Amino acid sequence: MSVLYSTVCLCAYGLFSNLRPSEPFLTAYLMGPDKNLTEAQVVSEIYPIWTYSYLALLFPVFLATDYLCYKPVLVLQAASFVVTYVMLLKARGLQAMQLLEFFFGLATASEVAYFSYIYSVVEPEHYRRVTGYCRSVALFGSAAGSLAGQLLLTVAEVKLVHLVWVTLGSAVVAFVPPWFLPMPKRSLFFHKKREGVKERQCDCNGALIKKVDNKVPMDNEDISIVSPSSEETNSSCGLHAVLKMLLSDFLHCYRRGPLLAWSLWWALATCGYFQVLNYGQALWENIRPSSGYDIYNGYVETLSTLLGAVAALLVGHLPVRWTVWGELALCGLSLLMAACVIVMVTLKSIWPCYGAYVLFRATYMLLITVATYQVASSLDMQRYALVFGVNTFVALLLQSLLTLAVVDSAGLGLDVFTQFYVYGGYFAAISTVFLFAGLWKLSTRRNSDQEVLSRSPVESDST
Repeated sequence: MSVLYSTVCLCAYGLFSNLRPSEPFLTAYLMGPDKNLTEAQVVSEIYPIWTYSYLALLFPVFLATDYLCYKPVLVLQAASFVVTYVMLLKARGLQAMQLLEFFFGLATASEVAYFSYIYSVVEPEHYRRVTGYCRSVALFGSAAGSLAGQLLLTVAEVKLVHLVWVTLGSAVVAFVPPWFLPMPKRSLFFHKKREGVKERQCDCNGALIKKVDNKVPMDNEDISIVSPSSEETNSSCGLHAVLKMLLSDFLHCYRRGPLLAWSLWWALATCGYFQVLNYGQALWENIRPSSGYDIYNGYVETLSTLLGAVAALLVGHLPVRWTVWGELALCGLSLLMAACVIVMVTLKSIWPCYGAYVLFRATYMLLITVATYQVASSLDMQRYALVFGVNTFVALLLQSLLTLAVVDSAGLGLDVFTQFYVYGGYFAAISTVFLFAGLWKLSTRRNSDQEVLSRSPVESDST
């Protein structure tokens, strides 16, 4: 019952926090009569603040999430959403919108608490199922919000500001469920559950050491032996011990070639994906201005989200040996993503632009699901959380550099069309990297097979 109760609360929160009818029309709203901001202000001075805030807050929020045992950070995220949409309604001016983007960056960085909470209250055998429920509900909320916004705009003919009111109402409802979640008693790093099996724990000085089975003691001064009667007690680690453990796990994980390859694509592609999503509305606004035409951004976001979810579900049924052909598959599909971006900007027609955007998002959802599975299959949950965080951090670091160079007024401040040519070239460069990686892997594999075959007759003669 406790698992069911926590799952229902999390799903309710995921549904309403992602139900944002105003999201597909944010650029049109900011550039419209309600806020009266210019395209240069929105693209070059407001949206980059989200990227920088997300990057700056990600690691501190990651540590705070584990130290505070998740629930307080979930409440903080819910409050940040409410503040964001109150400001979107009431605040005016460039600086106010930049502060709004900071709060939205805080909410996005706090998303780590949503899925991390599951691990603290659910046993490992239920984790995959509960994670699937929560992810599905979050995707459904996002799709439903986009569809509701489009229907309200085109059928009910409401104003854009009314969509923000609906989004604020959804954020207020989402603020309620986190308060009813049970407070976890353990976490992945700072507050660990000790068991009489091989695991990590802290010694009396706070140093992180490996625990051995209590039948094989090593050094009584450094390792506290856990008796069978204390299997469910908790062990608390200090910040220094946690950072030491994270560094050790980081070096252990990224020494593996396959994991490094998938993580590299994860970080590189996520950087470009965020850029296309962040500035896609600005491109659509240039191609088909909302001031003079009907826009269908909500339908596009709904369709792309649903197709992305279907693509993610199909991953397990594709007859692809990812361990053998993974790099070449990443090459080919990254090239497809590059082509989608180029089509979006080259044809300058809204319907091909919409179609290319949908295909772009679906392709990314497919590949990121494969990357997630390939990374997670070789790691325990603790190390998966670390790799997920590192990959996301690297993606945000690259995105910040790309934003500063291409988008920000402090850098080149390119117009949105030129930006998308850059993003298309960026994905083409990713494709080239994995083309060479795939060819090198196949060449190495072939040479290895030839060596085995050449040794076989010699071995047969010697016998």
